[in-house]
Amino acid sequence: MLSESAPAPDPAATPVAVPPPSSWNIANALTVTRILLVPVYGWLLLFDGGERSAMRWTAAAVFVFATLTDRVDGDLARKRGLVTNFGKIADPIADKTLMGMAFVGLSVLGELPWWVTVVVLVREWGVTVLRFFVIRHGVMPAGRGGKVKTALQFFGLLMFTLPLGSFAGAGAWTRVADGVLGLAVVVTVVTGLDIVIKALRMRQTSERSAMKRARRAARQG
Repeated sequence: MLSESAPAPDPAATPVAVPPPSSWNIANALTVTRILLVPVYGWLLLFDGGERSAMRWTAAAVFVFATLTDRVDGDLARKRGLVTNFGKIADPIADKTLMGMAFVGLSVLGELPWWVTVVVLVREWGVTVLRFFVIRHGVMPAGRGGKVKTALQFFGLLMFTLPLGSFAGAGAWTRVADGVLGLAVVVTVVTGLDIVIKALRMRQTSERSAMKRARRAARQG
């Protein structure tokens, strides 16, 4: 029993557990919207063998809008404390699916060589799987090279999505698109190799690996 002279507990000083944010939030809604726009973009791009300029323009608009949602949902999640496990998983999947649809669709139309699409997709999905594989050893943040890679892929794919054949000086525009996407492929491969090296180094030097080595040494000793 508290004495009369004992101070009463201060409710403000009692730590209050903050519940995790709900997965039903605006940031995740934008991520889901981006996933739903992937088949829409693909249908517009491939409609009538890609011969309709109006459909190609609409596909480009959908591609731009879907890509913008990636920037918006990330900013909202960080600024409003809406980061969730669902978002961490769904966001990179949405990005890879959108870019993958663009590469595959353009290859189906014969406007991109299939080897380019295969190289990029193997890199993108391989790195995503690798990140999940090494997450026990630490989080691998996106580097500056990854942002450059994403920007080059976006502009290159956007240019190929547009009906460049209907532009004045179509040949020059096509050469620019080839150059941008070619540079994107080079940066994609180089950054992918860099991530693999960093992942292997993290796996070898992480605290988890150090503890395993210590336990192994203790058993052997």
